[in-house]
Amino acid sequence: MTTPTTTSVSAMPFVAALASALIPGSGQFIAGDSRKGRMLLIVDAAIVAIMLFFFRDKVSFVTMWIRPSSLALMMVANILLLGYRVWAADDAYRSARAKENPSANVPAAAIFVGAVALGAVLLLPHVVFGYYDVIQYDLITSVFGDNTAAAASSTTTKPSTPVTDASGNTVVTEAPTTTEAPNDLIAGDDRLNILLIGGDFGEGRTGVRTDTMITVSIDPVTGETAMFSVPRNWTYSPLPAGMGVWDCDCYPELINELWVMGEQYPDAFPGLGTPSENAVKGVIGEFLGLDIDYYAMVNLDGFVDIVDALGGVNIYVPSQVTDEEYPHEDGTVERIQIDQGWQELDGHLALAYSRTRNQDSDYFRMNRQRCVIEAMIDDADATSLILNFGKLADVMKNTMQTDIPIDALPQLIELLPAVDLDEVVSIRFIPPEYHLKFRDDGKPGRVANIDLVHEHVQLVITDPERAVRELGLEQLEDVCGEPTS
Repeated sequence: MTTPTTTSVSAMPFVAALASALIPGSGQFIAGDSRKGRMLLIVDAAIVAIMLFFFRDKVSFVTMWIRPSSLALMMVANILLLGYRVWAADDAYRSARAKENPSANVPAAAIFVGAVALGAVLLLPHVVFGYYDVIQYDLITSVFGDNTAAAASSTTTKPSTPVTDASGNTVVTEAPTTTEAPNDLIAGDDRLNILLIGGDFGEGRTGVRTDTMITVSIDPVTGETAMFSVPRNWTYSPLPAGMGVWDCDCYPELINELWVMGEQYPDAFPGLGTPSENAVKGVIGEFLGLDIDYYAMVNLDGFVDIVDALGGVNIYVPSQVTDEEYPHEDGTVERIQIDQGWQELDGHLALAYSRTRNQDSDYFRMNRQRCVIEAMIDDADATSLILNFGKLADVMKNTMQTDIPIDALPQLIELLPAVDLDEVVSIRFIPPEYHLKFRDDGKPGRVANIDLVHEHVQLVITDPERAVRELGLEQLEDVCGEPTS
């Protein structure tokens, strides 16, 4: 009597399935079905061509990741691609298995190992992609989602402009009101002016003090960029037409209190945005003689988590910074010391470096703030961004607000490659050069020479090289870089 033998299956079906999970069609060649393999490879080539078209350069890649519609389409494509790969792997397995002895046994261990390997190869990339897609969609729609409708009927008033009439008298005329489309970030050849605000609110503080106010002005044609920093302690700042409740026809208090004033006197700051947004954009625009198109504000305490999520920041410290009574984010007081030279700062120290002013003044810390911003941009590490993207997105959702509409984001991304950070001209409107006088009511506070501010803003915009030469301005690489000598 002959004892029947048990035939074990070969590894070929699993190899074929794994191959087609990686590259659909390659497993069909292994299984001996070259005709179907060629057809699937043609489909693969078409998929790759479509991906290369949509992700043909960095701008296109980033643009796809900031459009909610693109993110939704990519999620659908992600699911379809997963289905295609699963089908190709299953077909390759079945084709190879059909060539095996039908009575052959498949060891349970082999089935388990093969299933785990196939599952990892098939599911992992799509799960990871889906995670980042969902997080990005939530971030974009949370931070920018409420702005599209507002921008659709956006009505902005240009700052008042002094002109000379036929008799030689100077009069102030109000520029006409303009309406911008929601997807029109830049109207014609006009400069794009975005106000970056650091909101100093957190533990132990009431209200929002806009201690950091930097207007970034970009020429969309040349990419020439200027940064105008307004310190927090100017008073008697001019108001746009139609704003204010004060007898001086100005905003008499510290300029960093505007956000709070918008909450306390909502009728004093009419406009499309919230009273606080209208107050800060309107007064800073009038102060500089520019139309502020958009603003973006980040809570300085949330700034800590953003820097940490980016993996810290490397910055050159020109001289030691010491503060014996630095206000910690949690409301306590501590001593901080940041030595001279190149330093790698975590979020807490980067914020301290940006905020402290005990050893010098507001005007010195304005320089430090600009340098921290530049260093964060330079040090943005792709690996850290990817690994910490979930945390970074959550922090941005909770600490950042802006009125830049979603539909305008692609235009902004397309504009950024033209900006050379090393060539950015930076000007701080600080005493004594821009000091006109002290307050007339005896209260502490300075009044700025607005005419001189406007003159220098226009010089920087129209002829940045002359402005650097005549005004002794510094470019960011000169302010923030290590001395060459």
